[in-house]
Amino acid sequence: MWTTIERFIDAHSAIIGLLILAAMFVAFLRERYPVAVVSLFGACAFLVTGLLDSSGLAAAFSNSAPITVGAMLVLSGALVRTGAIEAIINVIVARAERHPRLTLVEVFAGMLVASPFLNNTPVVIIMIPIMIRLAEVTGIPAKRLLMPMSVLAVLGGCLSLIGTSTNLIVDGIARDAGLAPFGIFEITPYGFAGVIAGIVAMLLLVRLLPKDPIKGDGSSSQIPDFLSELAVRADSSLIGKTPTTLPLFKRNVKLLGLKRGSDVLRHGLDERHLRPGDRLVVRASAVELMTLRTGRDFDIGMAGSSAPPASAGDVVETMIAPSHPSIGQRLADIPFVHRLRVRVLGVSRHNHLAGPDLAGTRMRAADSLLVSGERREIDQLRDNPHLLGVGVTATRALRRKKAPIAVGALAATVTLAALNIMPIAMAAIIAIGVILATRCIDAEEAWGSIDGDVLILIIAMLAVGTGLEQAGSVQLMVSWLTPLLTSASPAMLVFLVYFITLLLSELLSNNAVAAIVTPVVIQLALDLGIDPRPLVIAVMIGASACFATPIGYQTNALVYRAGEYSFADFVRIGVPTNIIVGLAVCGAILFLN
Repeated sequence: MWTTIERFIDAHSAIIGLLILAAMFVAFLRERYPVAVVSLFGACAFLVTGLLDSSGLAAAFSNSAPITVGAMLVLSGALVRTGAIEAIINVIVARAERHPRLTLVEVFAGMLVASPFLNNTPVVIIMIPIMIRLAEVTGIPAKRLLMPMSVLAVLGGCLSLIGTSTNLIVDGIARDAGLAPFGIFEITPYGFAGVIAGIVAMLLLVRLLPKDPIKGDGSSSQIPDFLSELAVRADSSLIGKTPTTLPLFKRNVKLLGLKRGSDVLRHGLDERHLRPGDRLVVRASAVELMTLRTGRDFDIGMAGSSAPPASAGDVVETMIAPSHPSIGQRLADIPFVHRLRVRVLGVSRHNHLAGPDLAGTRMRAADSLLVSGERREIDQLRDNPHLLGVGVTATRALRRKKAPIAVGALAATVTLAALNIMPIAMAAIIAIGVILATRCIDAEEAWGSIDGDVLILIIAMLAVGTGLEQAGSVQLMVSWLTPLLTSASPAMLVFLVYFITLLLSELLSNNAVAAIVTPVVIQLALDLGIDPRPLVIAVMIGASACFATPIGYQTNALVYRAGEYSFADFVRIGVPTNIIVGLAVCGAILFLN
């Protein structure tokens, strides 16, 4: 029985491989399971049927694509941890508040300038939080920015030979076949036609993208602000300075007033000079409060006379229970503040900023408190029945002094890869070693910044692609299409090569498609007596410029996850974008050759 089944699979392996692929796409569109899960099911189907062997599966795990994406996610996590991303966002947001539409154009233009020289995967990883924050400032839904960003990043990579690894693979195969080497900007005119077409396509189609907010975008509208106070220490280096000029107020900290003695000054703060004991009333995120508590110029928050310094002990978040006897009273009068050696770093209230100052805040049910203290005091807080959910905060202080190291590690990674000194995966792994050794980011944070869904999706689809090759499905598709190519006119041949390459790239690894198709079209051109170079250019761009599925390109997978898109969103926007860009690129190839 089993022998009969094996013989049947061996005799029809190519067709079975295509049937598995078709079933996967039906499952993708139905979305009963996440895309990563469906991809994994597909890889399992190839393994169970014997169409994918163990070496092919191992090759998927050793492929540089998931290694590169995972490593770049860790480097991006280091940029976040050190505040580098925040600094970039603050500069862009400050400009966007004055010129929102112009800033969007400038950001997209800057990304297009960078993409031909940098690997577009790190570009997109860095740009995702920036785009989400820009969406909040400009009022444009984030889902209408992330997918266009990925499209332009991919098309930007088609502007130069070093813009994508696929271009380099095609160039290497073409050299081996006897063609003259491609110049670094030889494909720029054709890629530029694709960029213009991509921009037009996005302007026409962007309204078809959903407007609903991203649940986990982490935008400031979803992160509660805390009311706090910063007491100027006697040995502070800021004594004598004007509070409005302090660098911390150029970040995510807002100055609300200056408390001097019993008076709270709200106006004319640019004419005041700080004195020892002055208390700055501020609004800040939990991240900023955690960062400020490690500084040397302020005592942050409010505490009893015997409380330890703000930088000592653990920090927990807790919520005031409706049963708390102190509801309606001032925060300064809550018993545990005086009974325990703890410090209240800040208070947060849903959709409202408490006040007028930290000590004078009248407590309400569900107010959140950020409290620091030693372990014994924290345990007593947990035993308090009127405090809910007492737990160590997951928020970490920014390590801004380490930002130059994190930025330098990323810059070195991209530079080494762009100059072909070493593969980007190898450079990124070395960079991870550097940022861990220099404590830019802790190990658990580094591994936590890796998105498992994205990696599983990439690895599983690499395995599926290998399974299709081993089953003979790819060769079967090429054999079906070859008669169509040989009978086409030279002009039609360019269109057919481009869109066949594009179709295969939506299903398989871009680099694998380039390696399969390039020698076929070169030999076909030689047999027909035509110049193979235009066809090779069509393969270069067609293998990268695929937008119809989240599995078509690495950056598609990244924004698919970050933007919480559906598979159908990619199909609805990507198919017409593929057609518009393809027609423009092929038209440019025919016009310029």
